Amino acid sequence: MNKQPDEVARMFDGVAKRYDLTNSVLSGGNAMLWRAATVRAVAPVPGERILDVAAGTGTSSAALQRHGARVVAVDFSPGMVAEGRRKHKKIEFVEADAHNLPFGDDEFDAVTISFGLRNMKEPKVALSEMYRVLKPGGRLVVCEFSRPPVAIFRAGYWAYLRYVMPTIVDRTSSNPAAYTYLAESIRKWPDQGELSQWLRAAGFIRVAYRNLTGGIVSLHRGRKPVDATVLASVAKRKRNATKPIQIVGSST
Repeated sequence: MNKQPDEVARMFDGVAKRYDLTNSVLSGGNAMLWRAATVRAVAPVPGERILDVAAGTGTSSAALQRHGARVVAVDFSPGMVAEGRRKHKKIEFVEADAHNLPFGDDEFDAVTISFGLRNMKEPKVALSEMYRVLKPGGRLVVCEFSRPPVAIFRAGYWAYLRYVMPTIVDRTSSNPAAYTYLAESIRKWPDQGELSQWLRAAGFIRVAYRNLTGGIVSLHRGRKPVDATVLASVAKRKRNATKPIQIVGSST
């Protein structure tokens, strides 16, 4: 899974026009339920500014905006952004890379990402960027494919990805080869516990998750600390983590 951003972006360009239809069919209609659960977890309030990262065609962005929030939809695929602008003319779309978000510190009340973190070349860097642009006390919600905890259910799900999904995408997707990548990326993605550790390492507190549809999908939540001492401690830890290692020794 050596993900190159340009290649992944082109892949999503190729599926943009039929992306929503294919997702609905592949999920057996569960995509709508997962989206509703994500919106409830974000709990948008009228007037809040919310960032939807890897927004795709803006389906989740539109659901958030219907609650009165001001949503900014970000995606690195020009094709997805173009399709989103065509479908949702009242939503602000920005073509940008989640590893380097074009926003200032402490700008958003909430940040959410649905089924996009898995596509990042450096997901931990993307999480740090989401932390940066959140206001103190702001909330993060990550909806992502995960690992069903029950072994027999997990085996059935892996079989679905390998044998059933290719047949479906051949009939519904404008770029069936892209969904080979989808299946592989799901199988190799970390489980719920490891992703929770990534959120904590990025600085988020009150980290928790809950499984949806037997753990096929998990909904992760966290908050950016309000306390100035905690914020300073997180910032210092991140600065130290990026410092080069110095090797000290005597010459002979």
